[in-house]
Amino acid sequence: MTDFTDVRALVTGASSGIGLATARLLAERGATVVGLDLTVPPGGVRAEDGEGHGRRFGVHGDVGDDASVLSAVTAAVAHLGGLDVLVNNAGIGAQGTVADNDDAEWHRVLDINVLGTVRTVRAALPHLREAGRGRGAAVVNTCSIAATAGLPRRALYSASKGAIASLTLAMAADHVAEGIRVTCVNPGTVDTPWVGRLLDAADDPEAERAALEARQPTGRLVSADEVAQAVAYLAAPSSGATTGTALAVDGGMHGLRPARR
Repeated sequence: MTDFTDVRALVTGASSGIGLATARLLAERGATVVGLDLTVPPGGVRAEDGEGHGRRFGVHGDVGDDASVLSAVTAAVAHLGGLDVLVNNAGIGAQGTVADNDDAEWHRVLDINVLGTVRTVRAALPHLREAGRGRGAAVVNTCSIAATAGLPRRALYSASKGAIASLTLAMAADHVAEGIRVTCVNPGTVDTPWVGRLLDAADDPEAERAALEARQPTGRLVSADEVAQAVAYLAAPSSGATTGTALAVDGGMHGLRPARR
């Protein structure tokens, strides 16, 4: 499939999990992709390793720092020759009730998860506007089931993703006339390295995994590749009538209440 031929894409948080799966998929489908991530060594845009992904590159960037984001986006756009698609995936997790995290942790998570998206869109907007005047541009934000369902011990994380859900709608309204579509994906619990670390830290990792699987009606965790497929659908030039949309990839968590087995 080559539906992303000549599409120029930037994916944040692209070194693992959903971001890596998305960058790989877009490249496989014809896009030229730059992944922005803290783990990429500084020093300009670098070719990424990986068989079959020769159109995938990396650039160092910290979404928690405005100057770093602007520098990374500038380098990426110079390498790509423009920008058609921005995937805002960089983010961090948090656990606990509303009382379990102090002000510093609230500021840290909201700064990365919410303002990190703001900084990246702000830096990319002039280039997306230029693309929007042609065949159109797309922004896809990684939101979460935590934005729409009350999950235990996820108060801070849920607040940050609720903000992303609202921000997606606001940006979609602001930029639809400029030819820029803005959407988001709402994954359920995804089998990523971050979730793996949570499970490893649990008193009973096997029991904790079973509980996470059981709360999704499909009875299993979502894969990063499944989320990447949803991102690609929303970002594709063929989805020109889709904006202001949240696409759930959550094993049915948002709407299903299956009978107990």
